[in-house]
Amino acid sequence: MNSFRNHHKRNRFRSNGDRNFKKRNGDSHKYNSDFSQSSSFKRKMPGRNNHNAPKLIEKYNDLAREALSNGDKILSENYYQHADHFTRILVEQENHKVSQVKANKIEVISDSTANRNEDVEIKNNN
Repeated sequence: MNSFRNHHKRNRFRSNGDRNFKKRNGDSHKYNSDFSQSSSFKRKMPGRNNHNAPKLIEKYNDLAREALSNGDKILSENYYQHADHFTRILVEQENHKVSQVKANKIEVISDSTANRNEDVEIKNNN
């Protein structure tokens, strides 16, 4: 009896000995990063739901009021803690926005001051 199984496809993947193939290419430093090297580590997007912080504050406050009206003080306190957490996140986001605006204003002011100084130097040279 002739079996038509595709036995030749069985070895299409790397064997166990080839699992560390990246290390042989000289790229091992890319894959074995040390997190202690950068002390100023900051995530690009710290939380998925943090951009909806005002909605989440309202949601958890409503849930806390509902739980309290049903007589569940523990669940209500849990929801209030969640609302408090997102309140702190919202305050932090607003502070970050304000600091960015201030930094942009300072940069614009310093650029305009530098342009004025260059104009004065050009006039003095003429």
